[in-house]
Amino acid sequence: MKKKSAKASYKEQRKQELEKQQKTNKRLMWITAVTVVAIIALVIIFKPKPGPVDFAYDKLPVMGSTDAPVKIVEFGDYKCPSCQYFSQEIAPQLEKDYIDKGLASLHFMNFTFLGPDSTTAALAAQSVYHQSNEAYWKFYDALYKNQGNENIQWATPDFLTNLIRSQGIAVDADKVMNDIKNKTYADEVDEHNAKARKSGVTGTPSLFINGVKLGNSMDYDAIKAAIDQALKGEQ
Repeated sequence: MKKKSAKASYKEQRKQELEKQQKTNKRLMWITAVTVVAIIALVIIFKPKPGPVDFAYDKLPVMGSTDAPVKIVEFGDYKCPSCQYFSQEIAPQLEKDYIDKGLASLHFMNFTFLGPDSTTAALAAQSVYHQSNEAYWKFYDALYKNQGNENIQWATPDFLTNLIRSQGIAVDADKVMNDIKNKTYADEVDEHNAKARKSGVTGTPSLFINGVKLGNSMDYDAIKAAIDQALKGEQ
């Protein structure tokens, strides 16, 4: 009888110990979970924000004064319909409100992701730029105005050089043709693409204002607000 009683007492004791251990384990799990969440929250809160992207502005086409306090960089693809909209609708507003007043300058970098002729157009544009910065922006405008279907290969060497001639763009079209065929500025285009990827660019147009990537490059109000903040030194 005593043996049965002792055995029952032992089982009860073990049961209580196991329950106590389970409660302790649950408590430790909750403490660990809360601690992990707190650590993650602190990392997010105190993680330093990435600094502005550093651009070699003096090596890029520029619209406006090189001394303008706000520098805008557009990553674009000449085959991109949204880039066409930017060039025809948003860029003129920027020119009127900021660029002509010496408050901002617009720079262009290539991000050639839509097709092989995106690269062909970029090679032509770089050739024009190296002949004349002023002519570059006329070519930029003419190319977007005469943009073909993004799903068709239209930006051929012949199309691009004929466009230069028909629009009276003051550069040597034959040199542009040779630069396209010889891929004279392929390294520059490759550098632009590498910079785009490194800077988190996934589509076009993408804008950076004083090195800070803008969330919505198609919203003029958002662009204007970011420029105004930069002018106040808040960005």
